[in-house]
Amino acid sequence: MSGSQRKQFTPAFERPEDKRSGQLDLRSLGTRFSDAAFTVVDLETTGTLGARDEITEIGAVRVRARRVEEEFSTLVRPRRAVISPFVQNLTGISNSMVQNAPYLDAVLPEFLEFSRGSVFVAHNAPFDIGFLRRACRELDYPWPEPLVLDTVRLARQVVPRPEVRNHKLGTLAGFFGTEVSPSHRALDDAAATAEILYHLFDRYRAAGIDTLEELKALKPVGTGRRAEKRHLAHDVPARPGVYMFVDAADRVLYVGTSRNMHARVQQYFTVSETRGRMVEMIAAAVRVQTIVCDSIIEAQVREVRLIGELAPPYNRASKHPDRLTWVRLTAEAYPRLSLTRRDPGPDVTALGPFRSNRGAAGVKHLLERIYPLKTCTTRVPRGAEFHDFRGCPAGEIGGCAGPCAGDFDVADYTAGLADLIELGRGRPVDFVGRLRVRLAELAGDQRYEAAATARDAGLRVLRSAAGNESRAQLEGLPEVLAAQPVAAGGFDVAILRYGRLAGSAHVDRLEQLEQAGRVLRLTGEYVSEQPGTLRAETGLLLDWLGNGETRFIMGDLSWTCPLQGAQAQAAAFTVRPGQ
Repeated sequence: MSGSQRKQFTPAFERPEDKRSGQLDLRSLGTRFSDAAFTVVDLETTGTLGARDEITEIGAVRVRARRVEEEFSTLVRPRRAVISPFVQNLTGISNSMVQNAPYLDAVLPEFLEFSRGSVFVAHNAPFDIGFLRRACRELDYPWPEPLVLDTVRLARQVVPRPEVRNHKLGTLAGFFGTEVSPSHRALDDAAATAEILYHLFDRYRAAGIDTLEELKALKPVGTGRRAEKRHLAHDVPARPGVYMFVDAADRVLYVGTSRNMHARVQQYFTVSETRGRMVEMIAAAVRVQTIVCDSIIEAQVREVRLIGELAPPYNRASKHPDRLTWVRLTAEAYPRLSLTRRDPGPDVTALGPFRSNRGAAGVKHLLERIYPLKTCTTRVPRGAEFHDFRGCPAGEIGGCAGPCAGDFDVADYTAGLADLIELGRGRPVDFVGRLRVRLAELAGDQRYEAAATARDAGLRVLRSAAGNESRAQLEGLPEVLAAQPVAAGGFDVAILRYGRLAGSAHVDRLEQLEQAGRVLRLTGEYVSEQPGTLRAETGLLLDWLGNGETRFIMGDLSWTCPLQGAQAQAAAFTVRPGQ
């Protein structure tokens, strides 16, 4: 592994203050990067939940001074968990591959001996080290308490975002040009991480950091200056509201909300705030601007609106405003399903939204199994006949409907999608029937993991439909008045118009609610019946109305009963298939 010459960079860290008292000796020099032995480890697992999932592969390389001294690689047979189709597609490791592999209790002592006396390194170390630590605890092996380096954390401090779009393993491997490419297999990923480690060391050396002790003592930039900025919290009121950190150019850096803004803002200047991005934000902030609100629900709604309008750079919500994904039918002669992040509005040929691409892809896969859909991207030539059209491989085995399966009648194909269109209209009765049949087929074939995956995808469809019904009905109500008791005393009162917060107030006594309602009706914001409310705002209001504590003062309550009963249908699938 060799170093690389890159353009000048600005380290995103601060050195601790020099300790100049006392006489220096050889031990104070620390362990140089070139002298230390590193065990770079990567795990493949059945999933990401440490309490439920298990290790399926361990790969590690032991390196010193850029030279690989030894490698360790083995598959591991899980005792309880099974490998899902998603993980199998990602890693290439199937349940049959690990069937004859050793169990973890036979593998773990070998790995601990392999790594003895070395520094542990992993990309996103909390994940891999967390699995190993838990394994030692469960199998009664002492955890060696090694020094642990996380290449994600190290990279964030010396490879800033303008140089790379993110700090994922594949991105960094491409950036540094590693000889080994990550492949979602443990040994390859460990070898690539080892190369990245030494490239990062080159960058730290350029900043004058050459020992492990110096590396561990580094703090994110701005940590040492937090105490100097505590005065920014002095004039923040101890009231509910929205607070905004602002820089010297009057740019809003971060938006937050709290029932007690003064107490919350003070926490940003204490040692308890360890998030690197927040420390960096505090270093750039010169003042805190506040908006006092009458209730916490008003503060939360204002926060959502401000993030949507200002896109503050340090709010995670503003970095990915298009995180939601929909599944919709394409506009072509033989429509197929595709994923999109553009809100389709009231389009009945779309389902969603879903919170992740992965969840939406699972829904798409389920729908393609229970409805007669074309699944490939092959286009039918104009005027084509069956004898001169070559279908896709999936069509040859019955996995792709339409022309690939020999059906060239567009009208018949479109008619077969009528029930899917009904699902898009919020009528899931036919979908539920087909889902039950699919689950019964999978359970009958003893494919319980596939059945669980299908059930979860079905639940996502039903819950999304239920949420859309509730949202549409709330947005259709001209006016709703509701109140929630507050733990500190009194009641928060809010008026909603067409799914948007139009005003709020706080009263101290129960008998004041009726008067507060009359005042809000007269002074509340005018809201047009035309749609346009932020989805996140409507979601907040729905959660507030349905939290079990909020009570209605006046207004139509029909929105709490979804028209097509999607919530009731979802409840039918809360039990695992086969149980």
